[in-house]
Amino acid sequence: MATITLREPVSAYVALGANLGDAAHAVKGALACLDQLPDTQLVQASALLGSAPVDAHGPAYVNAVAHIQTRLNAVALLQALQGLENAAGRTRHYLHAPRTLDLDLLFYGEAQMQSAYLTLPHPRWQQRAFVLLPLQTVCAHKVSPQMLEAVAHQSVSWLTD
Repeated sequence: MATITLREPVSAYVALGANLGDAAHAVKGALACLDQLPDTQLVQASALLGSAPVDAHGPAYVNAVAHIQTRLNAVALLQALQGLENAAGRTRHYLHAPRTLDLDLLFYGEAQMQSAYLTLPHPRWQQRAFVLLPLQTVCAHKVSPQMLEAVAHQSVSWLTD
């Protein structure tokens, strides 16, 4: 019988956000759930950040970014993230609708792909202060001062427990 050897884990980064219900609780719960996904380990999570909706209406968001190590392939990881969203009551009534939980796969190693299902890196990661600021705390080399300057007009603030 052949032994199946799993490939080396991949570093991935996930943006988390919520703006319905107890949004901070939802984001903290999702961070804990990331560590429970198959073949996945939470390496580091940013502090929580509050942000005004961008290109949308509704209550303020609570955001964070997580660094994970995973042996799941990118599509399987995205499916697992969507499963967590669904478990949190996520509905997709319209584009940029308020949400109980939003999990975006920002990076999967150095993978670059574009399909109807998944684009990597995430296509708008550089346009959002609520992604760049927490990403900087878990992966500083991905965020330049120029990127931060470009989003400095967006309303964000670090949240305290």
